Amino acid sequence: MYQVLYRKYRPKVFSDVVGQEHITTTLAKEIETGKLSHAYLFTGSRGTGKTTCAKILSKAVNCLHPVNGNPCNECEVCQGIESGAILDIAEIDAASNNGVDNIRDIREEINFTPASCKYRVYIIDEVHMLSIGAFNALLKTLEEPPAHVKFILATTEVHKLPVTILSRCQRFDFRRVTPEAMAQRMNYIASQEGFTVTEEALSLISRIADGGMRDALSLLDQCTGHGDTIDAELVCSVAGMTGKDHLFSLASAVNEKNSAIALELISDLHGKSCDMERLCSDMINHFRNLMIVKTVRSAESLLVCTADELQQYKDQSSKFTLENILCCISLLQETMSNIKRGVNRRTEMEMTFIKLSTPSLTADNESLLRRIADLENKMKGGAFVSAPAVSQTPAEAEEKRKEVSQTIQPVPSASEPTAAKAAHAPQSPQEDIPFPEEETQVSEAELPWAEILQELTKLNMPLWGVLNGSSAVIQGDFVLIKSDNPTLSAFIKTGTNARDIKSAIKNIMGRAYRLGLYNASAQQSAPTPAQPKKDPLENLIDKARDMGINVDVNK
Repeated sequence: MYQVLYRKYRPKVFSDVVGQEHITTTLAKEIETGKLSHAYLFTGSRGTGKTTCAKILSKAVNCLHPVNGNPCNECEVCQGIESGAILDIAEIDAASNNGVDNIRDIREEINFTPASCKYRVYIIDEVHMLSIGAFNALLKTLEEPPAHVKFILATTEVHKLPVTILSRCQRFDFRRVTPEAMAQRMNYIASQEGFTVTEEALSLISRIADGGMRDALSLLDQCTGHGDTIDAELVCSVAGMTGKDHLFSLASAVNEKNSAIALELISDLHGKSCDMERLCSDMINHFRNLMIVKTVRSAESLLVCTADELQQYKDQSSKFTLENILCCISLLQETMSNIKRGVNRRTEMEMTFIKLSTPSLTADNESLLRRIADLENKMKGGAFVSAPAVSQTPAEAEEKRKEVSQTIQPVPSASEPTAAKAAHAPQSPQEDIPFPEEETQVSEAELPWAEILQELTKLNMPLWGVLNGSSAVIQGDFVLIKSDNPTLSAFIKTGTNARDIKSAIKNIMGRAYRLGLYNASAQQSAPTPAQPKKDPLENLIDKARDMGINVDVNK
């Protein structure tokens, strides 16, 4: 009967275990020196060799002729353990035997000496699935088991184990198998089985397996059913995933903000039975590769790709900002979470790529940073330039000059009397406004006060409420505010209110003005003309005549 590759080529000695030399060397040395622990804990991600090492360890401690800490696999004990004929090695699945009664059965069995082996070994797989009661029942036995008993616990979620269990075991952490070691092992198996695998296919399988040797061999086994030659295209078809050309095309559509092309690509992939969850995962990995290329000088050491693909990543990463890449990864990860909750996968992916292609549709921090970065790049590249000046004919320029000269009245000269200046100026800034004031007077002109008040709502909403219903005029360098609110003067002097008004005026008018209040009472009372001064001698004569002294001015 046919046996799948991961079972057929399961390592039988420690030296055959791929990518876990830091563990296999230690275990072999312990067996060789006889310094064995009573309980071992193997933890790590799936397919990294935990159960395989547990079985090798169970054979090695009972082997009649061990070789450098490895089982010989030829003695009757090794053969019996391999075939399952020896019952002293018990492999228990904690997912289905997780109750207190199952642990009590183990506690009763360990009191009996092994029938065929030196040690009775209990391999408890997925030990984190045990109930709290089962863990408590195992504590004392795990701490002080009989001399002829060894426990080997294996789990993928070590954080779920109680600290009391962890402290009673010798712990070994299994690492993910590197792509290079995985490709080397698959190439060896292909040569033994008589089929050919291209380098691109090996690299792709290693990337899909994500460090799990069992997953890689399962996918390789699946590909062998299509022929004796396995290439990257066949791997993509068998795995139900997209090729990298589609990933680059989708990323380009995001960069060009063309959601129509992105939706057409998704529709085409969906028609080819591409799994949307796999597509989302591949896009996350694709933008992750762009992020690595964008931030790391020697990106080839962190990416699993060919030289041509690395150059493609470099070319595409230059078109993205780092903010754009991080925003895409964040949104795709959120999409992956939504897909796993059972929503419509195709619709979720289409919505995501519309959001990626139209940043204004999202208002989270990542999207705002992305939009700001785009604006900065456009400004650096000269995308935003000032509007060209509109050329005017000489006749239009002369007509415009006449209109301006009719609007602006001449400023009174310094030689005019002060009374004449006052007559030309119907209003003046009040002295209680804390701004410098000069006697610069021009004719009164109306302001676009409604626009200024609207601008003020962005800066100071309470101040807008105080100024609501007011008006203003320009007098020289001053803007004079007309309002019936008696608290306006005090309110302007408080805090930054005056600065906010001047900022709003500058934003609308394009230049800075000083601030003042319109004094209506001063304008209603017309100034009296100045009386001509008398000669001092005439005053003296008048006083003398009042005293009865006759003064003859003709003498």
